[in-house]
Formats: sequence, C-alpha cells, structure tokens
Amino acid sequence: MKSPAVISVIIPAFNEENGIGQVIAEIPKEIVHEIIVVNNASTDNTEHIAQKAGATVLREPIPGYGRACLRGIDYLIKSKSHPDIVIFLDADHSDYPEEIPQLINPILANNVDLVIGSRALGNKEKGSMTTQQIFGNWLATRLLKLFYKVRFTDLGPFRAIKFRSLVALDMQDKTYGWTVEMQLKAAKKKMKCMEVPVRYRKRIGFSKISGTIKGTVMAGYKIIGTIFKYL
Repeated sequence: MKSPAVISVIIPAFNEENGIGQVIAEIPKEIVHEIIVVNNASTDNTEHIAQKAGATVLREPIPGYGRACLRGIDYLIKSKSHPDIVIFLDADHSDYPEEIPQLINPILANNVDLVIGSRALGNKEKGSMTTQQIFGNWLATRLLKLFYKVRFTDLGPFRAIKFRSLVALDMQDKTYGWTVEMQLKAAKKKMKCMEVPVRYRKRIGFSKISGTIKGTVMAGYKIIGTIFKYL
C-alpha cells in the first residue's frame, strides 16, 4: 500500500560495506520514493554496494555525521521536487528499516512535525548500546527537559521529520551534536514532536563513536555543548 506522502530516506555512511546493503534491502520500497546514501569519506566498498542496491549515492569527503546529513538535505533542497517527509536512518543495520511506517504515521495522521524513534521506549538487544551511551542519552534528555521544556527519552538517529520543518530548523552541526540540535531547535520553534518505540540491535561492524573512549568523550562533550549553545 503506497503512502500518500513522498518520502525520502537519508543514510549517512562511513565504511559500512557490511551493513549498508541489508539496510537498503529492508527499507519498504512501496512507501519510500528515494533512498539517499551519503558516502562520508569511506575507504571501503560502501558506495559501490549502495549504488548496486539502488540508492542515490552522494559524496561528502570531510568526515562528520552532521556534514553527511547536511549534504543529503542540500541535495533535496536543490532537487526539482521536494519530499513531504525525510527519514534519517543509520547504515550499520542497528535500526529496523521496516519500522518506517511507525515513524511516519504520526506525521500523516496527526500533523506531527518530528518523530523520534526511541530505543529507550522500545526493545534493545542486549549489548546493542553501551553503558555510556545509555547514560549519555539519559543525561541529554534530562537537560532538554530542564532547559527547553520538552520531553524526550532518546536522541535516537532513526527519525522522521516533515521536509518543510527540517528546512525551517536551519541545521548547522557538522559532527556529533546533530541529533540533539534537531530536537532542541524543534522545541524552540514550538514544533509538534513525539516519540514512538523502536527496536534496536547490535550494529554490524565496529562503532567509530561509542566503540572508542575518544569517540565517546568527544560525542558527549559535543552533545552537552550543543544543548547549552542554543539557550
């Protein structure tokens, strides 16, 4: 059954040759108009596999999760026709792409602007998130509630947003602060936000952020810094 909305999926990908093909294969093609994989300085076969799987592949040569997302948004803005909804999804097969309908339904049915797939409300496979990730999400969402008066349980990367709302947010962060920037800006602009429970599993391959002490510290520093930056 086709969705009445035009939906695009943006997948930032840095050396995810082992997971990207499965992620693309599991996206429900009957409701998604275009799958955009942003090759973020990969040195493996991520780009080739994504192209072979039918995705539109863009290149962002400078590493950075936010940079890759911005590259995808810029592509959509410059396209002849714009989507109604944009989905952000990780390339490591930790999310469940088949749950996309759960994220877009609140937008279609209740005119919600931003829907976060919450791992905290859903079922997490044992070992899919590190202790520091769980604590970091807990702390960041408490700070969002304290300073921005918005209730979230997660900064999950799996999310859906109206395209016009996404453009209105004027996203800027180029690295780890991307997800929290979107949520706090949506709160500041009084957008209608909600969460839906999603499942989460162990990623394929090694995490470049939570898999290292340096990555974890840098991500935590950037997330907290972004929360205070927009006060």
